[in-house]
Amino acid sequence: MGFNITEIIASDFTPTRPTLSLGSQTNASDCPSSEAWEWLYTMQPVYMLTICVLGISGNVFVLAVFSLHKKTCTVAELYLSNLAAADLVLLACLPFWAINVANGFDWQFGTVMCRLVNVGIIINMYCSIYFLVLVSADRYIALVHTMSFGRMRRIFYAKLSCLAIWLFGVIMSIPVLKFRTVEYSSEYNVNACYLQYPSFDVELTCDILLIIIGFIIPSSIISYCTCKIIQALRNQTLEKINTVRTEKKATLLVLCVLFAFVLCWTPFHLVTFLHILLRVDILGGCDVENNLEISNQVFTYLAFSNSVLNPILYVIVGKNFRNKVKELFEQMSQKRKITTSIQSNLSSTLRL
Repeated sequence: MGFNITEIIASDFTPTRPTLSLGSQTNASDCPSSEAWEWLYTMQPVYMLTICVLGISGNVFVLAVFSLHKKTCTVAELYLSNLAAADLVLLACLPFWAINVANGFDWQFGTVMCRLVNVGIIINMYCSIYFLVLVSADRYIALVHTMSFGRMRRIFYAKLSCLAIWLFGVIMSIPVLKFRTVEYSSEYNVNACYLQYPSFDVELTCDILLIIIGFIIPSSIISYCTCKIIQALRNQTLEKINTVRTEKKATLLVLCVLFAFVLCWTPFHLVTFLHILLRVDILGGCDVENNLEISNQVFTYLAFSNSVLNPILYVIVGKNFRNKVKELFEQMSQKRKITTSIQSNLSSTLRL
């Protein structure tokens, strides 16, 4: 049983013959399996569980800081909070795949969970990059069009934008929700959770949309905004505007988050495109096929690791975030002192 990484995002193949398709294409590959597969099967569960522990801890911490701090979140912080929530959706799904791989790709959680887990992964992929589009657009407006479009940077509009992104992610996951299924494979004696498209044309259309809508369009917007942001940061005349100087502090963190996302996800989408060329016979050969399948795996987990990097960047680069953390601890310490004082006074009163 094989898998199509452009359709499922997460691993979905058996250890013996990773290029044999269980989907709508039933042509088995005659290429011999690479020795690298055994190493990949061994490290996948450990790697996924490690990502889950680190990522969930970090993103829960980020959400706690933004939600518990006494000051209202800025527009950029609201977008970053939703980005952390999207990462948590992905991280909550990975343990199921880790168990699936550890069990020899025998899916034990039923058809409903097979669909929901993969829907969660797809939602994360679309929502993450479009939340970054919102973040980059916010920085662009804050630094480049401070005076003319400043009114657009309101919390109300930001919340509507976040809601629209979540709905968009759900809509884009409909093909996975519809075509994901669990089917018994007598050849490998496993219940496989895989994508079964009704035709090759539908499969190819979904893959192309994944690249165009899920990466090319948002990356183009992010690249344009980033270039304009960097130009604005170099503009010495803007230094005289206090608002712009304040926005610059938040912009450095945003640029680092954008760079980390591009670094983690670009190789995945590049290999996805090459995989499409392989399936339409533009590329061919056993070496190309094996290298693409292995690259799919490596770059998929590189993409997943982005969910762990963001909280680390907030702490290392985000000066405003570190200040929020410090203020939150002081805020909690003061509450604890007040509570202790009240309890002490109450106890003294009761003694009297």
